[in-house]
Amino acid sequence: MPKRGKKYLDARSKVNREAKYSLDEALDLLKETAQAKFDETVEVAMRLGVDPKYPDQQVRGSVVLPHGTGKTLRVLVFAKGEKEKEAREAGADFVGGEDLVAKIQGGWMEFDKAVATPDMMGAVGKIGKLLGPRGLMPNPKVGTVTFDVARAVRDLKGGKVEFRVDKTATLAAGIGKVGFGKEKIRENFTTFLDAIVKSKPSGAKGTYIRTLSLSTTMGPGIRLNTSALLAVK
Repeated sequence: MPKRGKKYLDARSKVNREAKYSLDEALDLLKETAQAKFDETVEVAMRLGVDPKYPDQQVRGSVVLPHGTGKTLRVLVFAKGEKEKEAREAGADFVGGEDLVAKIQGGWMEFDKAVATPDMMGAVGKIGKLLGPRGLMPNPKVGTVTFDVARAVRDLKGGKVEFRVDKTATLAAGIGKVGFGKEKIRENFTTFLDAIVKSKPSGAKGTYIRTLSLSTTMGPGIRLNTSALLAVK
């Protein structure tokens, strides 16, 4: 077992690991357990009642959080012609076509998200093995393969979060910063949870959200009373 620091142990002592907290209680605990010198990210993690090896039990999508994520993203757009101009005007950090593909093939990866118009996917496919493992490959399922590049860029810059269940049926994402304050975190969390509930796959049987917790970047997990939360919804 890794040795924990004094701050972490102090934060963990504030959380009853056997308890399931209400959302209000958990939001209060987030502030109490955030002890790093930087503004920690608020992270949500959940275990779902799905078996991701089956196509009809995949959970994947995206949602724009009302208060953003608190992170500044560098957005790259693969486009040409008029769409290249639209992407630049929307605030994209890097825009291009084959030139960007060649640059990435050369090892450049100084961006956080990528968008592509459908007609550019043939070229982008050449670097799929480089982008895919890093979660940077544009995908129509999350809205990053589109001719509406201006909206895609604005959404990503404004706080769009992508989510995808992993092979252990776990899903996690950052939904803001502790410094946002309780109400903004609540609104971001509720928006994110709504998106997960609406993404319930047709093949999911039984309890869909089995466990749900909140934490800060450096803090302990705070388990939520999932049944009470979903009952309210």
